[in-house]
Amino acid sequence: MTRLPEPAARSYGKVFDEIAAEYDRRRPTYPDELVDQACQVAGIGTGDHVLEVGCGSGQLTRSLVARGLHVTALEPGKSLIALARQNLEGAGEVEFVNAQFEVALLPRERFQAVFSASAFHWIDPEVSWQKAADVLVPSGTLALVQYFGLEEPRSKRDQEAALAAMRKVAPDIAADWPAYRDLGGTIAGIEQRRGNVSQAWSWLGSYDIERDYAGRLFGDVQVAVMPKLIEHTPDELNALVRTMSFYARLSPAQRQALEREYEAIYERFGRPIRASVVTALVTARRSRQDSTRPSLNRAG
Repeated sequence: MTRLPEPAARSYGKVFDEIAAEYDRRRPTYPDELVDQACQVAGIGTGDHVLEVGCGSGQLTRSLVARGLHVTALEPGKSLIALARQNLEGAGEVEFVNAQFEVALLPRERFQAVFSASAFHWIDPEVSWQKAADVLVPSGTLALVQYFGLEEPRSKRDQEAALAAMRKVAPDIAADWPAYRDLGGTIAGIEQRRGNVSQAWSWLGSYDIERDYAGRLFGDVQVAVMPKLIEHTPDELNALVRTMSFYARLSPAQRQALEREYEAIYERFGRPIRASVVTALVTARRSRQDSTRPSLNRAG
């Protein structure tokens, strides 16, 4: 969630597998409207083959399978992929692959679309954009979807209080907290970066994964967004926070202190703690022109 030096930042992605059951229980699913939008942009439907990078416990996988797609679901975490298999048992055409995207043996030009939900930033950017292009058919679609913080009046006071609590408990983490933007600014910022999908996605999540070469691999960058207001009790908020990557960086004392801060906010406001989020879908089409870089896929 926060920007860290590479490769340390990517190492925190491994913590999700250690809390697989809680992750599956607490993390929200993705809006059907955006899944439908991604499929429409990609021109895909029943029987088409797609790759999902970082399927986790299968939140997005379920939506893809429900649309009749044949899904190859890639996930490096052994506990997460076991949960995904359990959650998707009998649901449809899905093949699970327990491997990191960087080293997975995947056929070239096999998939009509590559999906990734809240996972693409955990992959080495020297590999991720090139390999995604390699496995896509010509003009195939890359579809990235994730929840991000949103600035709006109905939740601003709460989000400022929550960030103040983080500054008090863990100032180093708070210093790198991703920027919250209003809806118009979010859309405009992505539009300004449509020339390079990696630049757009990096800016959106305050990630350090922008690479110039990605601009040669993908074009036709589009964005769709869905804002939402969420309300949490302290118990609900703390349970959700325990599934986030920054939580692994907190000491036991800091974790307890943050829980007390959330309880204090709840008592001070006398109501659930509000948070505004926007689910953003960014799609990009594989360019037809040949890449100037060699393929990173090892399977023919």
